[in-house]
Amino acid sequence: MAYKIEFLPEAAREFEALDGSLKKIAAKQIDKLLESPELGEPLGKRMGIDLTGYRKIYFGKKAYRIVYEIQRQRLVILIIGIGKRERAEIYKEVARRLRQSD
Repeated sequence: MAYKIEFLPEAAREFEALDGSLKKIAAKQIDKLLESPELGEPLGKRMGIDLTGYRKIYFGKKAYRIVYEIQRQRLVILIIGIGKRERAEIYKEVARRLRQSD
C-alpha cells in the first residue's frame, strides 16, 4: 500500500514560495517520504512548543524544515509546514496552525 502526499493550504503556499533550487530539493525530500514515511525525525516538546506526533525532515543545508504527520489509516503524509529553522520559526508557525485547526 502506497502513501500519498497532501499539503495544508498554508504549506502548499510555502512550497510554492521557495525559489527554484530550494523547491527542487524540497520536492526530492518529500518524494523520499513516499517510500519511507518514518525517514524524518520525531518532534516532541522543544522550546515550549509541543509537536509530539509530528516529524521533521531537513533540506537546504539543514536551514529549512518540512514538518509533517503520518496518517496511517488514510495512507497520507500530511505536510503541515515548510520553512526556516532559524529561531524555531517553522515550529512556532506549525503550532499556531494546529491550534487554529482544533
